[in-house]
Amino acid sequence: MDLIIDFINGILWNYVLIYGLLAVGVWFTLKLGFLQFRHFPEFFRLVMQAPEADKGGITPFQALCTSLASRVGTGNIAGVAVALSLGGPGAIFWMWVVALLGMATAYAESTLAQLYKVRDEEGNFRGGPAFYIANGLKAPWAAVIFSICLILAFGLVFNAVQANSIAEAMEGAFGVPKLWVGVAIAVLTGVIIFGGIQKIAKVAELLVPFMAIAYLLLAIYVMIVNFTEVPGVIALIVKSAFGFEPAVGGVIGAMLQGIKRGLYSNEAGMGSAPNIAAVATPQPHHPSSQGFVQALGVFIDTILICTATAVLILLSGVLSGAPGMTGAALTQEAFSVHVGGAGVYFIAIAVLLFAFTSIIGNYAYAENALSYLNAHGHFWRNALRAGVLLMVVWGAYESVLTVFNAADAAMGLMASVNLIAIVLLSKVVIKLTRDYLDQKRTGTPRFNSDDYPELKGQIESDIWTNK
Repeated sequence: MDLIIDFINGILWNYVLIYGLLAVGVWFTLKLGFLQFRHFPEFFRLVMQAPEADKGGITPFQALCTSLASRVGTGNIAGVAVALSLGGPGAIFWMWVVALLGMATAYAESTLAQLYKVRDEEGNFRGGPAFYIANGLKAPWAAVIFSICLILAFGLVFNAVQANSIAEAMEGAFGVPKLWVGVAIAVLTGVIIFGGIQKIAKVAELLVPFMAIAYLLLAIYVMIVNFTEVPGVIALIVKSAFGFEPAVGGVIGAMLQGIKRGLYSNEAGMGSAPNIAAVATPQPHHPSSQGFVQALGVFIDTILICTATAVLILLSGVLSGAPGMTGAALTQEAFSVHVGGAGVYFIAIAVLLFAFTSIIGNYAYAENALSYLNAHGHFWRNALRAGVLLMVVWGAYESVLTVFNAADAAMGLMASVNLIAIVLLSKVVIKLTRDYLDQKRTGTPRFNSDDYPELKGQIESDIWTNK
């Protein structure tokens, strides 16, 4: 079984997704007229606007925080360190490239998720790739495959991996046994996820800004203290990316590591974040507005938080001074250089917050996918919640390598399905974008389903016309 899983992962992650995600990012960047650069201020403006009231959805800011809860995880701490140790400083440059292109992809998939969203039997918004695959492409079989892969990967296995990261960090920094860490995390997780997506969004709205700002403030402090060295670090990253400086894995190694870690961290094109983007009540009331908001999530995850980790590691000098050290241990060592012994504890707390919010964010995605499978009753939701809690406890003290590889395969498959879907639906994305920008020039954009006769029968027009 391990050989089969490794073979599938080799095909998906070394060929299909590496080139597919980049190609789709370039495609949407060109087709949308470099939207992520030309309209960058719009990302922030839409997040800060007062939300429209609709108890069936969450606010755009809550949707952003919930998607960031999943995006910003141990990859921002350990994954960046791995990219640096295997690909050298140049890997960070390629992480930037992936993020800047991925912002266009994230915009496209979240815009489609908003457009094709529905109301469930309780009046709550549901949506995501499964819905636009089934209704937009008339391929319900592919939507079922996508949903099952998402539930297995994000809902269950990745949460075990996040719990394992928390348990190792807590045991290493504070000596707390892994099993008890797992039980404590499961209890906290249960309190939140049994409250449903609305409660998850409220918790994410409080925790995510706090953890991101605290992490970035420490990074800014370190950069101010070492401000004379920061330009040299940035130059090193750029030069190493093109082979002008000696690199661990050469130019190709830097490129591959940067692309892989960047894609894994920001999730653009994976089809995960659109599941929560669909739940938002956009302001202004147009599908494109939530696309802009979710594109901002990619920027925050990679350009800000991953870059902060990379710069701190490179400024510390531990990359060359501690050969063989990688992952969270390398990041902890770097922080210890900057802030003393407190660095170990700071990273342990950061891992706790980053990984815990990933658990609740991942669950929100899985619950949304569950609704597409018509398993949205209390029994199925509670079964999923119980499964998540069991995986958290199990993952805290068990090795999860084999299962993690299986989850990678599931995530690779769902990403492949999603990429094909958004490219096939790209004409809809382009029309929505032009509509939004044309309306914005003269006033406040407002989606009118009557202007899209080709979508009749594919979308729930009442969601948009009854506003």
